[in-house]
Amino acid sequence: MAPLAGKIRRAAASDAAPVLALIRASYAKYVPRIGREPAPMTDDYAAGIASGHCWVIEHGRKLSGAIVMRAKDGDWFVDTVGVDPAAQGKGVGRALMEFAEGEARRNGFTALRLYTNAKMTENFPFYQGLGYEITGRKMQDGFDRVFFLKRLAPK
Repeated sequence: MAPLAGKIRRAAASDAAPVLALIRASYAKYVPRIGREPAPMTDDYAAGIASGHCWVIEHGRKLSGAIVMRAKDGDWFVDTVGVDPAAQGKGVGRALMEFAEGEARRNGFTALRLYTNAKMTENFPFYQGLGYEITGRKMQDGFDRVFFLKRLAPK
């Protein structure tokens, strides 16, 4: 399937409510599996936007995805990736992750890290297909998390 074309841009203050709505819709299917809302559903996106850590992908005037990323502990860290359920499976998540790699390189990093909830099992093959390796699993902030790393070849 051809990727859904879209423009990635840094999120603006006016995007805070739409980003939260998109993330909540993206993660809603996991609530019954986890037994509570996953961490991304309760994050403060206005703060992430104000600090310059949030980007969105839009198609026309509609947001179809969002990513929160930043420098953390010596690597580029992807906090959250969310795709509108109507756009899932159309390349939006892949485009956001490729953008994250570019931002990591642009900011001088040679590795990206992220984690996902252990019960979000469909994320494992997605990240592994992008070249991420599982580096560990532990309970953190009350969630069972699986940690991933992708090393970036120097340009």
